[in-house]
Amino acid sequence: MSIEGGSSRDDYTGELSSLINASGVRTITMVAWRDIDDPEAGGSELHAHRIASQWAAAGLGVTMRTSMVPGAPESVERDGYRAVRRGGRYGVFPQVMMEGFRSRRHGDDALVEIWNGMPFFSPLWHREPRLVFLHHVHAEMWDMVLSRGLARFGNALESTLAPPLYRRTTIMTLSESSRSEIIQQLGMHPERVHVVPPGIEPRFTPGGEKAENPHVVALGRLVPVKRYDILIRELVAAKKRVPALTAEIIGEGYERGALEDLRVALGAESWLSLPGRVSDAEQVAAYRRAWVVTSSSLREGWGMTLTEAAACGTPAVATDIAGHRDSVRRDVTGILVPEGESLADEIVRLLEDIDLRGTMAAQALDYASTLTWERTATEAFRLLTALKG
Repeated sequence: MSIEGGSSRDDYTGELSSLINASGVRTITMVAWRDIDDPEAGGSELHAHRIASQWAAAGLGVTMRTSMVPGAPESVERDGYRAVRRGGRYGVFPQVMMEGFRSRRHGDDALVEIWNGMPFFSPLWHREPRLVFLHHVHAEMWDMVLSRGLARFGNALESTLAPPLYRRTTIMTLSESSRSEIIQQLGMHPERVHVVPPGIEPRFTPGGEKAENPHVVALGRLVPVKRYDILIRELVAAKKRVPALTAEIIGEGYERGALEDLRVALGAESWLSLPGRVSDAEQVAAYRRAWVVTSSSLREGWGMTLTEAAACGTPAVATDIAGHRDSVRRDVTGILVPEGESLADEIVRLLEDIDLRGTMAAQALDYASTLTWERTATEAFRLLTALKG
């Protein structure tokens, strides 16, 4: 099942509350690796947080169960739902499973498992209604972040050991391209994998002035899968052809030191900035002043930064991967670059072609208007309603 674009935020006003009232579901527990307050939180955590907030506002009792956040309270009430953060980076998985075996929740208490590489094996300890959010297959990401032995174990767990347990489970993913990989690489049944695109925060709107000179922005965690080392080299290549170009890579992560060293080695300090984590207002301003937003990522379930920028009237140049193929409409809201081809070539083309850039910006705005968190939360709950029914 795929949820197509075209509906606005107003179309879902009141619908979620009606679905909840008719369903008999009164509480939902969401189990996830990390909380939105975690320093390493990214798109998966934002997605869970926004859905939990929408469900809570519509009258559901929602609890988010995650690993602990360093230096933060174990429990917090936030945006209408309760977050419980216990267990270490890896210890949270057996903790949550043991809690599930002890409680054996079922009936009016629904469960959402967020499978982010390592599963919680919810089919073993929770009866339906139960829904799994699986944003994308991790595949080669294991080798990027773990030692050889742990990477081999993680890959086997994701691709071989866990899938048979989940083949009777309803799975929600973000994009058609991710759905195809989940079916093909994990062997999930097509009729059980459903697509519900993520929303966009209302604050992302057009406004202000574009930068005076050609300006490129990328945003995300500074981690290996984003491949910012490749992006920096591509930006350096683009700079040689567009001398006035400036750029910024916004975000924080453990690769900062290596990326700063690379920037220095390539002589890019004067025009390429790495400002770290920025405020919400600064993020919006960055998208608005950019002429182009870009991503060199190897794996994404969607590409939230690309649709956030689209909502600010900024087209994209991004790698042609699952997830990006849905967040960017090829040659409509941006340009997708196949693996092995030059991001720099397409960045330069879009920077230099004012008509193409203007057309894609307008089309990006139109597309972004169809992506709302109200819609996402409603369609996600509709899947739970179908399971209970």
